[in-house]
Amino acid sequence: MTEQTTPVVIPDEAQPPAERRADRRPRRADRRPRRGGVAAAVGVLGELLITLGVLLGLFVVWQLWWTDVVANRHQEELIADLGWAEITPTPVPTQEPTAEPVDPRRYDAPPVIAEPAVRTTFATLRVPRWGPDYLQAISQGTSRSQVLDELGIGHYEGTAMPGGIGNFAVAAHRVTYGKPFNRIEELQVGDALVVQTEETWYVYRVASTEIVSPRQVEVVAPVPGQPGVAPTAAMMTMTTCHPMYSARERYIVHATFDYWMPTDAGLPPDLDAANGGA
Repeated sequence: MTEQTTPVVIPDEAQPPAERRADRRPRRADRRPRRGGVAAAVGVLGELLITLGVLLGLFVVWQLWWTDVVANRHQEELIADLGWAEITPTPVPTQEPTAEPVDPRRYDAPPVIAEPAVRTTFATLRVPRWGPDYLQAISQGTSRSQVLDELGIGHYEGTAMPGGIGNFAVAAHRVTYGKPFNRIEELQVGDALVVQTEETWYVYRVASTEIVSPRQVEVVAPVPGQPGVAPTAAMMTMTTCHPMYSARERYIVHATFDYWMPTDAGLPPDLDAANGGA
């Protein structure tokens, strides 16, 4: 008789019995806590705020630093494009002069150029109080986008031209875009403001300063503060925002005309002394 054998069952992977029983138990649902809708929203909001902070930081860098870099480069180009010959300080004489030097300053009526088209650069400004290297172009118009942001100092259309009877009124930024009038609060009564056109120097003297609201446009009237009054003297007015980093008010400097000189007569004494001349 043939002997029957019982087949041997081999458990999968030689798994122990206890583990096999565990496999047959139903799996419990994952009990890990899920993020609720509020938590997810807070996370998204936090990421948005971080992104916004980075963008704001980049904007501040662009506004306060990069606009100055671009504006300063543009100023150099504007000055070079004028093509005016560079005037050097008068050398200090090495011996006693044999004759009394002639005073180049003139106090009669100066030549006055015609008002140019908007965006035309027609003059420059030097301010000894702000150092010998300060030199800014003056262009026609006071539109922020067309003139003040791109070209620097702007001349109020319709006001007097340099040396003319009335009020030669100009505006410029105090911060950003080259900040031409950044140090305006340092000006003192008697300080020189030296304007140059192609053939003439015009020297004004600071007479007063004031802080006004943006609505007080009478500061650039032909007679500052007295709209409708006919002018009899030549003046200059500088306007800029006040306080720093704000446009809430305007800082105003008024100056009176002192003297003029032809550019071929050399530097005005106020600049000559500031640049180390006699």
